[in-house]
Amino acid sequence: MTSPDAGPAGPTVPAADLAALRESTERLLAAVAGLGDASVAEPSLLPGWTRGHVLAHLARNADALVEVLAGRPMYPSAEVREADIERDAPRPLVVQLADLRAADARLGRAMDSLTGERWGATVALRNGVTDLASSLPFRRRIEVELHHVDLGIGYTLHDLPADFTERELENMVRRFAGHPDVAPLELRTGDGRVRRTGRTAGAGAEPVVVTGPPTELMGWLTGRTTGGGLTVAGGVLPALPPL
Repeated sequence: MTSPDAGPAGPTVPAADLAALRESTERLLAAVAGLGDASVAEPSLLPGWTRGHVLAHLARNADALVEVLAGRPMYPSAEVREADIERDAPRPLVVQLADLRAADARLGRAMDSLTGERWGATVALRNGVTDLASSLPFRRRIEVELHHVDLGIGYTLHDLPADFTERELENMVRRFAGHPDVAPLELRTGDGRVRRTGRTAGAGAEPVVVTGPPTELMGWLTGRTTGGGLTVAGGVLPALPPL
């Protein structure tokens, strides 16, 4: 990312998120630069995807967010999105890395061009989802941080910055709130904080209480773990819908 302070200062300019995204991206790029062609072709931690698939997805996601900021559809279609990833996945490391750097630079320029007022505009994402433009730096940071873990190259959930883990946990709690396919959940982190998500528990019914550190809860909610580091009361650990 380029300068996080581009554009006039204003209450809607997400300067802290832009700075954090830059740090996350630079950490990812440095790690990827240490790989080799054979490593890129090996399986990632995501079923059915090589590390090349993950890198291709990250590059194309950056370009998709440029489209969003320009007021165009994020992807032409789900089929095109998948085809682009499959096309780009087998490329050698030098091409993958150059593409990812170039895509990141394009996104950086697009974000730097926004004024405070434009950061407050509503943008359209995939599957009918809308949000403020100011949400995009953190949304991109989610992609960068979690897919860095998914590469399976030594960066784990426990290496994620604490501020990111806490915020992504809150994000997932909101995402599953009221979800018809998620059992009523009460999430406890052992420090007195309680978060509720999932379906509303019926009369006389109690939610499933899941307790564990924020990293373990976030890892489970994002589908990165099976919840082995969590304790459950009031039932078994429920299945979660795919993201």
